[in-house]
Amino acid sequence: MKEYTILGIISVGFAFVLDKILGQGIFKKRIFWLFLLIIFFFKLLVNGFLTAGGVVLYNPRFFMGVRIGSIPLEDFLFGFSMVSTAIISWEYFKKRT
Repeated sequence: MKEYTILGIISVGFAFVLDKILGQGIFKKRIFWLFLLIIFFFKLLVNGFLTAGGVVLYNPRFFMGVRIGSIPLEDFLFGFSMVSTAIISWEYFKKRT
């Protein structure tokens, strides 16, 4: 079973649902997508170095096997989810204080 893949997809869904529930609308903002591109660029550099160099290894039983460079696609799903959830939460609580 591809647990890493399934959890990655669930985490992306969670980010979209959270954005909808909290009404932040970050996925409609161009600045968010630009910010995400910058983060993914550095992810390619750092995580690419770690995965290509054998510092971080992935068991092929748990992910699809699709890679961008040396990085499993699922890492990008989790990265998207973490960044999105952090920004959604930040924007939500910023308005509350």
